Amino acid sequence: MSLERPNPAKKSVSIKPWARILGLATVIAPAVLTVTMAEAGDRLLLKTPTAFPSKLPAVGTPIVKLADILNTASGGAVRMKIYEPGKLIAPSEILGAVSAGKVNSGFAASANWQGKMPAAAFFTSVPFGPEASEFMAWMYYGNGRKLHQEMYDTFGYNVHAIPCGMIPPETSGWFAKPINTVEDLKGLNMRFYGLGANVMDKMGVGTVQIPPAEIFSALEKGAIDAAEFSLPQVDQMLGFQKIVKYNYFPGWHQQTSMQELLINKKVWNTMNEQQQSLVETACKAVVADSLAEGEAKQFEVLASAKKNGVEIRYWSDEILSAYNNAWNEVVEEQSAKNEFFKKVWTDLDSFRKQYDLWEKHAFLPRDTSGADL
Repeated sequence: MSLERPNPAKKSVSIKPWARILGLATVIAPAVLTVTMAEAGDRLLLKTPTAFPSKLPAVGTPIVKLADILNTASGGAVRMKIYEPGKLIAPSEILGAVSAGKVNSGFAASANWQGKMPAAAFFTSVPFGPEASEFMAWMYYGNGRKLHQEMYDTFGYNVHAIPCGMIPPETSGWFAKPINTVEDLKGLNMRFYGLGANVMDKMGVGTVQIPPAEIFSALEKGAIDAAEFSLPQVDQMLGFQKIVKYNYFPGWHQQTSMQELLINKKVWNTMNEQQQSLVETACKAVVADSLAEGEAKQFEVLASAKKNGVEIRYWSDEILSAYNNAWNEVVEEQSAKNEFFKKVWTDLDSFRKQYDLWEKHAFLPRDTSGADL
């Protein structure tokens, strides 16, 4: 089946020139730090449990790349020991463990803590939200980072939060049967994540959060009828296409997704200025690198979909509109219940309305030629 084309009015995501400048900064700044830290004899070992298997491209690989950058750029003065999910700390316990000082750092996505802090999901992804370049603009040059840290401080978590990974749009679901109408969604049990799960709940879907390693088994046993997890390349590695054959786009729920490095605040405050600068700069490099990796690896998977018996489908305007309406209801309800959620949403929404003026003038329409599958 051919992939229905996106709206050509939508704008493309690309790595902007600043990302290349950022890469240069990553080379130059750590090179300066290497000598001075080594001479000073400062040593730092970050013991870092991760929420994502490190073999998963763009999702799990950022923490491996971060560890390599820190070690190489510091001449071994700053090192990181990575613990795979569940090996030291369960993914769901990373925030609490870092805050309590059981480990001095952790790598995850803030939406993991949505049950404790509803606004946390904003710092991973936003339904019908910004693409990567706009999201980073808000995080780095709007109030995103300030609000990100303020959230942890407000809710009593003793952590310093750093954006440290970014991926392009995800697929929005793998289904056993075609979804042609809103009614077809009702009664399904589906693995879903972040604020998008709130939307799917409103659509009559029963949502559950299942760790990546357990999704295939849940689909195979019929414990769930459908699932969303990540990028096409990642989903293929996990084998979803062997069980369910209808893969839907666009990823309305996660147009981009950010990961975070959490460092115990007491540890962060005892780190010297050079160590802090190296970690911050290295994380910026990882953000650019993970986004580029994610963008580079998906088209090959889509091109081989038919060979695997998979139908790539694009949501109808009717269903996308229903998702959008449900999202507006979620925002209204959560804002009424939680002041910090409302504060973050108000700031992000204001930034996006201003950004629209730039977006409408600056970018070419997406090229819709020659991409049918």
